[in-house]
Amino acid sequence: MEHSGETRDEKLGRNVNELLQELRVAQAGVQILFGFLLSVVFTSLFREASGFEKGLHLAAVVFAVAATALLTAPAAWHRLLFRTGRRERIVGVGNRVVIAGLVCLALAITVTVALIAKVVYGAAAMFGVAGFVLLLFIGFWGVMPRLLKRG
Repeated sequence: MEHSGETRDEKLGRNVNELLQELRVAQAGVQILFGFLLSVVFTSLFREASGFEKGLHLAAVVFAVAATALLTAPAAWHRLLFRTGRRERIVGVGNRVVIAGLVCLALAITVTVALIAKVVYGAAAMFGVAGFVLLLFIGFWGVMPRLLKRG
């Protein structure tokens, strides 16, 4: 027993459930973004896009697909392995996979916003907006947790 009153199995069960709950939030964002990216290719404006713009779009789609695969993996593992006593491994590896999925989500969003800025305002806006969006993610998802951890 730990000092919190939870057994090791109870703590692992809680950790798995918390991980799966967090994934529901992130996955909703990925699904909305992915749907938007899929619909864009069927517009007349997309057919007229430059090769560079189409490349940006494809990069955003690939990052969204990677985010989807990485963010859904722990749920699939839990479903496939939940009776095998592998909760500790699912939580440990799942945490790293989810972080990689969040990085892919941040990149998908950044590239999507960069594409929109490029189409609407040009290359300079693309770089400025992409840099700003990337800094937001780095600040709130990377720097802020470290500051909060220090207390």
